[in-house]
Amino acid sequence: MLLSHGGETTRTAGPVPRWTVEQVLALAPDDASRRAGTKLGAAGPWSGHGCDGSGAVWGLCEGSGSTPYRTVVDTTGPAYACSCPSRKFPCKHALGLLLVWASDGSVPPGGEVPDWAAEWLAGRRDRSSGRPERSAAGTAPATGPADPEAAGRRAERRAARITGGARELEERLADLLRTGLAGAGRPGYAFWEETAARMVDAQAPGLAARVRELGAVPASGPDWPVRLLEECALLHLLDRAWLGVDRLPGPLAATVRTRVGLTAPAEGPPVRDEWLVLAQYDTSDGRIVTRRVWLHGRGTGRTALLLSFGAAGRSPGLTLPVGATVDAGLMFRPGTGRLRAEPAGEFTVVERAATPPPGGTAAEAVGAYGEALREDPWLDAWPVTLRAVIPVPSGDGWQLLDAAGGGGLPVAPAALSRPGLWKLAALSGGSPVTVFGECGHRGFDPYAAWPKGVDDDGTGGPVPLV
Repeated sequence: MLLSHGGETTRTAGPVPRWTVEQVLALAPDDASRRAGTKLGAAGPWSGHGCDGSGAVWGLCEGSGSTPYRTVVDTTGPAYACSCPSRKFPCKHALGLLLVWASDGSVPPGGEVPDWAAEWLAGRRDRSSGRPERSAAGTAPATGPADPEAAGRRAERRAARITGGARELEERLADLLRTGLAGAGRPGYAFWEETAARMVDAQAPGLAARVRELGAVPASGPDWPVRLLEECALLHLLDRAWLGVDRLPGPLAATVRTRVGLTAPAEGPPVRDEWLVLAQYDTSDGRIVTRRVWLHGRGTGRTALLLSFGAAGRSPGLTLPVGATVDAGLMFRPGTGRLRAEPAGEFTVVERAATPPPGGTAAEAVGAYGEALREDPWLDAWPVTLRAVIPVPSGDGWQLLDAAGGGGLPVAPAALSRPGLWKLAALSGGSPVTVFGECGHRGFDPYAAWPKGVDDDGTGGPVPLV
């Protein structure tokens, strides 16, 4: 099956393979949707349901009203349509339908697609065929080359605003150090939020985000003044790097521009490979929902990060089932280790067994993070795979210990409160497992794991931990 990065599909001649239950549950926008969808994951409330070889699944679900909800899913997007009023994508009915389709085979293949589902699927095929979208007046939208001179002037004006914001931030940091860090918590969070707002006005969202992180440090635990000093030093380093960005080497300058909030377009030829979907998870700052999808290239050995965004309360558009392998070309953006990528064309889901990324020891993971810090001093963590580690309790937290001895990594605080940590412990059962995640100065944050017995032959897929 083929997927475009915009969510539209191109049909394949062969049948689309069924997903696993884990892959379906990984699509849920939140825990509440996951629980509600699970309740609908049995054949009882469904009627008129079916599927076809092109990846379409449809069905009618009994609800509280007299008319059942009409639900249709195009698994090659994936994309969803439902007559329920939910603003979540996928809604609980789409999740339930997919669970029935994935789990017990009670969704019969073949049969005639109902008119209401066929109409929606036909619309998706029209969009994927490349027909130009039309305006409300019925005319094709006007297109043309952008004015490079106007774009250059806008870029210069924004750079000047960021420079002004960086200088103001330097003054505020100097005042903070002059009065003493021990009293930084007394003004409350309003001081930091006001400073962050000034950075937003300066069109430097990266600086604003780091300032907001500073506001969470005071009175956050023992030795918080030390941690605040460290973060202030990193922010000062970023300010000074921006003010002298024209004198920096090209790769470091690209990293600095990315860190202050300037996005650079992807460059270079597309990197074609079969990419294993390692993890997918959402984070929210109260305004924007950010979805992160981690991929690993089978042939190139590269790790890629795809980002998509949605307004608060809405799920981002990009969705890939964890454990699937997709054939695609990716274009990588400069800066920050060249991890962030964008799809260059369509995804093709392949049915080849996926092998876990080559892993290493805890010491090798720390070494990889250290190498990445040489190019990006503001890097919080680096994606790595740990091979043959055992999760064990350690004081108030957990550690991932090398099964052969010789080292280990503490589990990051952010992971300690997630249910995925207990899933990892149950998956291990005291035996070595392979774990993918991020290694940073706060520890190791696990995102996916392979159970005992999964070796380079690719038997079994990753179990999501986020």
